[in-house]
Amino acid sequence: MNNKNTLEIDLENVPTHIAIIMDGNGRWAKARFLPRTAGHVAGVEAIRDIVKKCSSLGVKYLTLYAFSTENWNRPKLEVDTLMNLLAKYLRNEAKELHSNNVKVNAIGFTDKLPAKCRVELAKIEDLTKDNTGVNLNLALNYGARADISSAIVKIVNGCKDGSIDIDEIDENTLKNYLSTKSIPDPDLVIRTSGEQRLSNFLLWEVAYAEFYFTSIHWPDFKPEELEKAILAYQGRDRRFGGLK
Repeated sequence: MNNKNTLEIDLENVPTHIAIIMDGNGRWAKARFLPRTAGHVAGVEAIRDIVKKCSSLGVKYLTLYAFSTENWNRPKLEVDTLMNLLAKYLRNEAKELHSNNVKVNAIGFTDKLPAKCRVELAKIEDLTKDNTGVNLNLALNYGARADISSAIVKIVNGCKDGSIDIDEIDENTLKNYLSTKSIPDPDLVIRTSGEQRLSNFLLWEVAYAEFYFTSIHWPDFKPEELEKAILAYQGRDRRFGGLK
């Protein structure tokens, strides 16, 4: 590891919440003449080191875009592989995540996931619910537009039944009906593999986030790459629309 980067990081200015679009598993595999599924396997392995690094740096929230509402449109074999990997990851990593004081949570429409994934997800959330270290948020069957639409429907229904006063609706009202309601907005959004778009990820929440794009494919995104992203973040001037 690059000790210089570690020493340069201001531990008093580490992002509270880092959100990552883990892109490039397929391209990583293609470059090695491997099937896309091999890339997803390698991508799962990369998660472990990044979670540990966030823990050591004092990052409180880490949100990983694991499976979007649009990913169901991929070939059935690939989707099945992703679901199997998800169930396996949750089952195999539960003990280590718990021992490292990581709290696991899911955002998105998880009721649409296969039963085996829902079972393992419920187990790991229950096991780690009282942990006080990194909050690992897995975005599963998540789409920001669908999340916002769902929130609006709930608010409208609340107005109809009288539980919500339409004159008191503000930004916080919508926030409280999103699946991210218990999570602070991201400070830093990272996307790997060279693409520079959000792909329907946390559209409401990233209004004032800093963005970091890297050409590194997700399976090759090592802890030192995370350090580079944090160093870049620490060099930004965050004004949140105002002036200092």
